[in-house]
Amino acid sequence: MKTIFITGAGSGMGREGARLFHGKGWRVGAVDRNEASLESLRTELGVRLWTQAVDVTDKVALDAALADFCADNLGGGLDMMWNNAGIGQGGWFEDVPYEDAMRVVDVNFKAVLNGAYAALPYLKKSPGSLMFSTSSSSGTYGMPRIAVYSATKHAVKGLTEALSVEWDRHGVRVADVLPGLIDTAILTSTPQHSADGVAKLTAEQLRATAPKKGMFRLMPASSVAEAAWQAYLHPKRLHWYVPKSIRWIDRLKGISPEFVRSRILKSIPNIDAKRQ
Repeated sequence: MKTIFITGAGSGMGREGARLFHGKGWRVGAVDRNEASLESLRTELGVRLWTQAVDVTDKVALDAALADFCADNLGGGLDMMWNNAGIGQGGWFEDVPYEDAMRVVDVNFKAVLNGAYAALPYLKKSPGSLMFSTSSSSGTYGMPRIAVYSATKHAVKGLTEALSVEWDRHGVRVADVLPGLIDTAILTSTPQHSADGVAKLTAEQLRATAPKKGMFRLMPASSVAEAAWQAYLHPKRLHWYVPKSIRWIDRLKGISPEFVRSRILKSIPNIDAKRQ
């Protein structure tokens, strides 16, 4: 039986991933800080689901959870590790409290490092195994008003590229997903620290005003879970873009990062008035 361990599995993309892989007959290890969300997942999926409330920034706790889950796997191995847990903080850089920004770094990047260190011994035991991580479309070019979040997703993307080379000697594959605008809790519940623009919009207004077409159209969380499934099946691809057109940001940036910067500047209303 194939096995997958997913962080941030209580909601959004991680929860959809647990559903999809469980439906494919895999044994699923699901961790999240929210015990109630895990309880509802247990009620929904039942057998072949292992859950535990874990703060992924706590390396000792994550190590112990992975050891516990993998102890019951055939050969003690792991077929796929999905570092998915993530949080956001919105607003102009100087408006976001330092402590909040550091929490984003801890959850979005340091926890991915925790997952990589913890999972490698088990991934090495399973032929064709994969470490998969959730980056972001904001990992293609640094995005304003989520600067630290964007930086952490660049870090995840860079780590993915480096480890995809390093871990080849272990027979372990490494890939990531770069989602655009996904309909999850992070879209509607991310704290906004600048009292303008998006900070004034309700969750319903955010969904209603989201683009209906194009690379930043609102996509369901299940689309990212499907990308994770395809990543396991297709060993050659390194970066998975959701939707696929997100790839164009990477391509354009490679030609002219100044051009991409100019387009982003034009997309921010009254940016000249905000310059001090």
